Amino acid sequence: MADHLFVITGGPGSGKSSLIDALAHTGLQHMPEAGRAIIQEQVEIGGRALPWADRAAFAELMLGWELRSYREAQAMPGPILLDRGVPDVLGYLTLCGLPVPAHVRTAAALYRYNRKVFIAPHWPGIFVQDAERKQGTAEAEATCRVMAETYSNLGYTLIPLPFTSIAERVDFVRTQIAG
Repeated sequence: MADHLFVITGGPGSGKSSLIDALAHTGLQHMPEAGRAIIQEQVEIGGRALPWADRAAFAELMLGWELRSYREAQAMPGPILLDRGVPDVLGYLTLCGLPVPAHVRTAAALYRYNRKVFIAPHWPGIFVQDAERKQGTAEAEATCRVMAETYSNLGYTLIPLPFTSIAERVDFVRTQIAG
């Protein structure tokens, strides 16, 4: 287990990336989200491993990204924030109704993070769709529920992020990490 690795998960459009960017401005190191980067890369190269074209292939690319992020973050000092983690891949496959391969379950069991996992609840007031985020409100809510179940089933303690300003969320996360 890597106690200095803190995951922020939840549904799309719930403020995770904005929060991580704000926390980075306070000096905390972070690892970027896989999904958005993979989508941009696949669109650029004309690839088919997109969530709206081949969800299983997309999940495999996400797993590779998360494993690489984990290894890089584990070698870094101090608290490190991760925009999602290996269990998110398991949750994504579950959400999509796809079979979860044994290697994904094994990775989620072996690559452990701090027991405190921050979950950003669906927040209709800030949710927007864009070129990479094509999910609607119902899927965003379902994603949050599945991620909560996935992390809980793996023995993590979920810390819901409050529906407050980014500055207040920053203070909340920093206090939780310090405690």
